[in-house]
Amino acid sequence: MLSIFSDEHFMKEAFKEAQRAFDEDEVPVGAIIVCDNKIIARAHNMTERLNDVTAHAEMIAFTSATDFLGGKYLNECTLYVTLEPCVMCAGASYWTQLKKVVYGASDKKRGFAKHQEKLLHPKTEIETGVLKAVCSEILLQFFEKKRK
Repeated sequence: MLSIFSDEHFMKEAFKEAQRAFDEDEVPVGAIIVCDNKIIARAHNMTERLNDVTAHAEMIAFTSATDFLGGKYLNECTLYVTLEPCVMCAGASYWTQLKKVVYGASDKKRGFAKHQEKLLHPKTEIETGVLKAVCSEILLQFFEKKRK
């Protein structure tokens, strides 16, 4: 049985954001931030729309969540993101002091784990592979469509 507060439930919410990105012809990565079992931020990649290489789903979610909470630290929050964060997003998450990062698909080329897991705050917990298949599939579909 799927609990409303499970990692799978929240990853499905992040996936909805990835689908929005896909529909907007953005790289389909979605992110949400959860605090006390409540979604406080939703975001998806917007690098094309904003013409900004830093407009990754995670970066937009961090800004939204800190604005919601009225402070720069997210040490009681969990980031759910459909793709393993890049080095930039992992570095930003370090400064927010996230409690936990949960991601779906691994990014073997640009993911932070390839470089060094120490990019995250030392207290940040990591959970990987949540809904990995669906998170990977939308990325494969997107890039396949781009190659045609």
